[in-house]
Amino acid sequence: MPENHNMQCLNSNLRIVLFQPDIPGNTGTILRLAACLGLAVDIIQPAGFRLDDKSLRRAGMDYLERAAMLLHDDWSAFEAWRSDEKRRLIVLTTKAEQGYTEFEYLPGDCLLFGRESSGVPEFVHEVADQRLTIKMGQTGRSLNIAMSVAMATGEAIRQTG
Repeated sequence: MPENHNMQCLNSNLRIVLFQPDIPGNTGTILRLAACLGLAVDIIQPAGFRLDDKSLRRAGMDYLERAAMLLHDDWSAFEAWRSDEKRRLIVLTTKAEQGYTEFEYLPGDCLLFGRESSGVPEFVHEVADQRLTIKMGQTGRSLNIAMSVAMATGEAIRQTG
């Protein structure tokens, strides 16, 4: 059973999903963003840090107490939860052709972002309902995950209201 933390969301439909995050400062920043926008964040364990990490608290500041976070023990637990909830899985990845602004988001979508160190594993790609990318110039390889989350989530919110 997933563990709930402060599950009060203004926009409980759209969800940010972090697959085994490994940089606490990025996760703290994402939790702060979600708290400000009234969104829930799902964290698929294991994370590469303790959730009471000092860097996580520093980046999230006092917003962590307001963040709606759902912890899943592992990928299987998340997939069981997602199946029960009947939610689409939208994976943001550098291994996609379609741009995140060229897609029609729906309320209830789960926007999944991979590990900072290794991205999204193939078994996650295989079950995704859609894979999207943030198109960049030729000199860019990838963006910071917190920036990617903000961009994609902003577009999804714009579309779904």
